[in-house]
Amino acid sequence: MFTPIFTPDAKPGTPYWWDDATWTDLPEPPPSDVELLVIGAGYTGLSAAIAAHDAGAKVAVIDAGNPGKGASTRNGGMTGAHPRLGWNDLNQMYGPDVADGLFGEAQTALDFVLDLIDREGIDCDLQATGRIQLAWMPSHTETQKRVAETVQRFTPQAVQVIPREGLADHITTPQYFGGLYFPGHRALHPWKYHNGLLQAALRRGIPISQDCPAQAISQGPPFTVQTPKGTIKAGKVVLATNGYTTTPFNWFAKRVFPLPSFLMATEPLNPNLLGELAPGRRMMVETRARHSYFRLSPDGTRVIFGGRASMVPMGMEKAAFRLRETMAEVWPQLAQTRVSHVWYGNTGYTFSHMPQVGVHDGVNFAMGYSGSGTVMAPYLGRKAALQALGLPEGDTHYSATTLQRHWMHPTNRPHFLQAANAWYRTYVDRMENWEARYAKR
Repeated sequence: MFTPIFTPDAKPGTPYWWDDATWTDLPEPPPSDVELLVIGAGYTGLSAAIAAHDAGAKVAVIDAGNPGKGASTRNGGMTGAHPRLGWNDLNQMYGPDVADGLFGEAQTALDFVLDLIDREGIDCDLQATGRIQLAWMPSHTETQKRVAETVQRFTPQAVQVIPREGLADHITTPQYFGGLYFPGHRALHPWKYHNGLLQAALRRGIPISQDCPAQAISQGPPFTVQTPKGTIKAGKVVLATNGYTTTPFNWFAKRVFPLPSFLMATEPLNPNLLGELAPGRRMMVETRARHSYFRLSPDGTRVIFGGRASMVPMGMEKAAFRLRETMAEVWPQLAQTRVSHVWYGNTGYTFSHMPQVGVHDGVNFAMGYSGSGTVMAPYLGRKAALQALGLPEGDTHYSATTLQRHWMHPTNRPHFLQAANAWYRTYVDRMENWEARYAKR
């Protein structure tokens, strides 16, 4: 019998996190003269604005749409920080001191975010769930052991290598060969988190203007920024647009490209079933190239499942079908589970897989989080603002990373993702699945 993929009240295209959300209307035009202008009102921009204000600067924020309706309220709410690359790769790219420093800042970044949530009284369903990375193939467990050694060497973060027989405490499935567990990582509600940052900025009297894109910018500093709501003169500019960077910031758009990440929420499920499937209530991510990541909703009633349904925008029904299909590989019991929400958001990805804080043509920036924005965006947004103001607290090893160009991406539109999407679906995914099945024989 055919089972519809969607529930009768499904909301294709609308994030689960937006249920019961109340959006703040910010129609006022920006001031005509500020010391520091922040462009973008997601995690990065709001944290930058708060830091600049608290340092004594006159600051304003503009956003091309409604603040928060980008990736800041569309992600999975997984809260932890460590570099996506291993120490050896970072050493080869940037040298040992920077590699050491990038790993060393991981706990600093997480501590900053946890303190920010506490200090500003942000009620965002913060839960001490821990996060486990699940090894899709036996060879991935060897990589996990090396990562654990590096994390233990360079950071105070707790990390545990979990053998295959120990996975039952975290997840019930035969699919994985081991895991890497970070007990200090957290879960949160992305919309509530962003709204908390927004309200913290508004309490400070920081002007924030929606539907106010930067249409043109003069060479600076000082800068003249043209918007549909008026011209702004700014001594400094912090660009905080990440995966939503467009004209007139073409230099950045050629180096940070929007990679869509799709997510879905299941219909409410039996609590006993969820307790059986995910006894640890962890944040869970996979090592395979499909980059699946999943968790229980904050109220413990649904599975939130995300990953690479496609590397380019696609129809919501097809995205839901692909995500449910992948979820059923992990938990076959959920193969016919209906979907209540499916959506996507743009991660700001870089060819180095690393974010950067820096300055180009006088414009300060923080972007390129490559999937780690829940922690790194507010942390590095603050750094960018403090650097723009010339304050030593802005120092970070992420200023030694690079936003690289690649021959596949000659313009500010990532046309290469069409070919990459076909390559991963027809070759990489099939090979990884074949190797995993062969190893289970």
